[in-house]
Amino acid sequence: MNGRELNLLNIGLMLISCIVAYIIPFELFLFSYAVLGPLHYLTEISWLHQRNYFVKGKYDFLWLLLLAIFATLANLGFRQFHKISMFAPYLALFSALAFYLMKDWYLKGIAILLIFISASFFNNSTFYLVFFLIFLPTIIHVFIFTGSFIFYGAIKSKSSTGIISLIVFVLCALSFFFFVPESLTYQVGDYVRNTYKDFSVVNHYLINITNLKDLKSFDTQSLQPIFTSSIGFKVMRFIAFAYTYHYLNWFSKTSIIKWHLVDRRYLIATLTLWILSIVVYAYDYHSGLKFLFFLSFLHVFLEFPLNMKTFIEIGKEIKGFSVVKVIEKK
Repeated sequence: MNGRELNLLNIGLMLISCIVAYIIPFELFLFSYAVLGPLHYLTEISWLHQRNYFVKGKYDFLWLLLLAIFATLANLGFRQFHKISMFAPYLALFSALAFYLMKDWYLKGIAILLIFISASFFNNSTFYLVFFLIFLPTIIHVFIFTGSFIFYGAIKSKSSTGIISLIVFVLCALSFFFFVPESLTYQVGDYVRNTYKDFSVVNHYLINITNLKDLKSFDTQSLQPIFTSSIGFKVMRFIAFAYTYHYLNWFSKTSIIKWHLVDRRYLIATLTLWILSIVVYAYDYHSGLKFLFFLSFLHVFLEFPLNMKTFIEIGKEIKGFSVVKVIEKK
């Protein structure tokens, strides 16, 4: 599959994700997160490992692994890890930048110390809570970083279909907030409400940001706005689209990045764990979230160096970017 065909495939996947997100947003998200998510975690971690996680040092990834372990232990109720888990996403993001740019271990150590000190100045602020603890591992990871990959691929290849795919990606996301078919009716069942409540904090903050309300002054315990209001449905459609396409985008690039070319034993282990995770989710969704929490956070943290690389490469590419060349080249 060449670049043009891949872009056209992804445009189709975007449109399919968008249409289904309009019709059954909560159900689509829960399905994608439980079925597509675990396979994505396992295959991406393997692919990143083959490329040394896009860092300079052989063992740099162990720090990101340790931070994911701290976050997992805190999530399991070990209070002694709560404080470090609050720092974990911030530390992981900026440590990833240091690991991508620096070779010398002592410079990395100094960088991590400075990052740790800087986090202590504002980690209790509302901005820190919303941006680093809630949005960074969730909606920023699946939407902003995915968008950056699409953008980088488009300007690097100077492909018209790449640019079109980026435009479709953005328009699909915006459509949920500006266009709702009058004939579309939707109600959330009791099972879905009970199952989705573990994710509700993301919806709460997105609803308030969309409504331009004070993030400090609303009740995050009330689930009614999420499941019954117009803005609640708009936000959920956006979330469902972002997550579903994030996973589909990864699997669509199999022939290009060849993440499936691994040792057969690892592939069998991956498929076994994937099937097991689906069984756990099917038995009890909340147990599935606990079972997969470590892998979900680990793949986010281990991807940070690649995210940093992508933004840096975008900065390099955009300097000589020519719209005329893009239009001229298919």
